[in-house]
Amino acid sequence: MDPFEFLIGPDFICPLEYLFLLRLTHRKKVFLARSIIDGDTDRMGKRGRACVVVLGDLGRSPRMQYHALSLARQASLQVDIVAYGGSIPHEAVLKHPSIHIHTMAQPRFIQLLPKILYPVTLLLKAFIQFTMLLWFLFVKVPAPDIFLVQNPPSVPTLIAVKWASSWRRAAFVVDWHNFGYTLLALSLGRNNVFVSLYRWFEKHYGKMATGSLCVTKAMQHELEQNWGVSARVLYDQPPEFFRPALLEERHELFCRVKKDLCHPIGVYDIISRGLENQEPSETLFTTKRNDEISLKQNRPALVVSSTSWTPDENFGILLEAAVMYDRRVAARSEGSDTAEISEERQHLYPNLLFIITGKGPEKEMYEEKIKRLNLKHVAFRTMWLSAEDYPLLLGSADLGVCLHTSSSGLDLPMKVVDMFGCGLPVCSVSYSCIQELVKDGQNGLLFSSSSELADQLLILFKGFPGNCDALLSLKAGAMETGSSGRWATEWEDCAKPLITQVVSQNVE
Repeated sequence: MDPFEFLIGPDFICPLEYLFLLRLTHRKKVFLARSIIDGDTDRMGKRGRACVVVLGDLGRSPRMQYHALSLARQASLQVDIVAYGGSIPHEAVLKHPSIHIHTMAQPRFIQLLPKILYPVTLLLKAFIQFTMLLWFLFVKVPAPDIFLVQNPPSVPTLIAVKWASSWRRAAFVVDWHNFGYTLLALSLGRNNVFVSLYRWFEKHYGKMATGSLCVTKAMQHELEQNWGVSARVLYDQPPEFFRPALLEERHELFCRVKKDLCHPIGVYDIISRGLENQEPSETLFTTKRNDEISLKQNRPALVVSSTSWTPDENFGILLEAAVMYDRRVAARSEGSDTAEISEERQHLYPNLLFIITGKGPEKEMYEEKIKRLNLKHVAFRTMWLSAEDYPLLLGSADLGVCLHTSSSGLDLPMKVVDMFGCGLPVCSVSYSCIQELVKDGQNGLLFSSSSELADQLLILFKGFPGNCDALLSLKAGAMETGSSGRWATEWEDCAKPLITQVVSQNVE
């Protein structure tokens, strides 16, 4: 227990007793820091604590879940997570005995306010969130040795965590995923006064952190040169459960999602017809006979894209590319003089099934657009998968598509990291620092327009499934990238030394 807590508890103590307790707690923290450095926290007979703060849906914050697991597994700390509920976190987080989740209630009534009051809504929402954070960080959560906070959002998170870290004499580490003011600028514009104020708070309180982590070298340079923040790069790396799926795992997954695949988005399409009159042991991609599972030769190619359905991901690019692919395949299969050549051309390019995962504000708008496409060789399905099934889907797919463009141009999409962990090659939108992750022509391809993406789909899936050398080459590169680094190793090399350093400096 932090010594300051005695002042607000039921038993008020005298100043002399307080000074004694303060000194005693200080010595314990010094000993804890030295124990972490030595890799032995059990000497105390009691573990230290870390508090991970996420002002968002924990289930949709995989990097912070991985931080919590590493703090518990690799630093042997008790970990408190303060976050919003919503999506279910990964089973490994839920079942770890040293991880304790504290769920905050979201102020949903604010969404009912009219849009004309948007500036007032922003201030009211920030005030409510700030009050909620102070209650959890000052009172409900046991005093930690270190606060690790996700940024963005910056306001009011950085302010609340800074205050709590000072009050509870804990280290304060910011994990920079992006810049919060750039996200706000997507809706308000860069020159808006709220955006300028937001940037000031983000920079002012970000500089107060005891230590900082970030996701790219480009962001590290920006923080150092223009923000006065020295940060260590902790690249996103896939954890161990992102890997290529076994054939049996694929079959079981496709059996579980068969109902989701049967119901198209308002239309009767090529995938719906393919699922008609199937045997119970058969799926769209696999078949099981005499306990032997095999992939169908006439299966569609499975393309996966994960999106938050927000303005920084232009999903319209993918829809336009799908229409171009559909028309070109239709033209090739219908433009011949003989039925024999027509059939040969028809099977040269497969039907495509795009499975789009994720939740977000623009999902319904794009689903309405999909209904009006009237495609013959391409189909779309939108779904939300559990934290356990999502890696299996990536490990069963043939290609990934990433539409992330980054509001700051300085962060990298974690979804691509997960895809590489599953050995899945990626076609990604090109922007300033994406080359730190996607090596064009090695583990994926970069595109800048819908026509480029359509060309890439035709190149990669020509001769699918058996004679698509370009796709197989990229898959080999993705496998190599995914196996070259894992989260636990990256965290041990980059994050743990920083956490050890700031904890030791904080208690000396």
